[in-house]
Amino acid sequence: MSQKMIWFDFGGVLSPPLANLFESYHERTGIEPGLLKWAIAEVAHDLGQEPLAPIELGLLTEVEWMESIHGHLGRRRPDLDLSRSEPAFGAQWFEGHVVNSVLRHAAVELSLAGFKVGILTNNVVEWEPHWKQMVDLEGVVDDVVDSCKVNMRKPDPAIFALAASRNAVDMADCVLIDDLAENCAAARAEGWAAIQHIDNVTTVARLGELVAPEAQLSLSM
Repeated sequence: MSQKMIWFDFGGVLSPPLANLFESYHERTGIEPGLLKWAIAEVAHDLGQEPLAPIELGLLTEVEWMESIHGHLGRRRPDLDLSRSEPAFGAQWFEGHVVNSVLRHAAVELSLAGFKVGILTNNVVEWEPHWKQMVDLEGVVDDVVDSCKVNMRKPDPAIFALAASRNAVDMADCVLIDDLAENCAAARAEGWAAIQHIDNVTTVARLGELVAPEAQLSLSM
């Protein structure tokens, strides 16, 4: 067996809950969460992709993506004032938000206990400075596997193989913490363990069951 490696998702795990981010963006821009999700899906549909895939795979730049989103919103809701929605979506989306401190602490504790720790994220080139500053795990994580840099995204089975192989760990020794059931299912199908993040209490408890006994590690809220 290789050394166990714990992989944290960013969006919805290390970040605040996605519902909070959508609502905050609504307050800043006037664009309702449901309407924004619809526009994101339409942009992806135009390219034959899943929602967010065009920007998470680098098929569109952030500016191109926002131009397309604004175009769809404007056609559906000509009355909607889009002047508060900035082309630099990431800066506006993440502004004022902080890391999930409980799971950040867990990542630090795992690293100190000798586990390998990684971030496995579907993310965006232009958003990297914002989210990396938020999580502040430089020097703690052993690797960051980011969809926009490896041209594949969860739940593609290939991204799990890549993450394991480039860190010289067995698939069976990888643990994914992710908020999406489909990503957890895909990881398990490749031999990983997976924890679907619903809330901090449950995730920390499940993480403790998986890794704490062998390392005498105490994870707590």
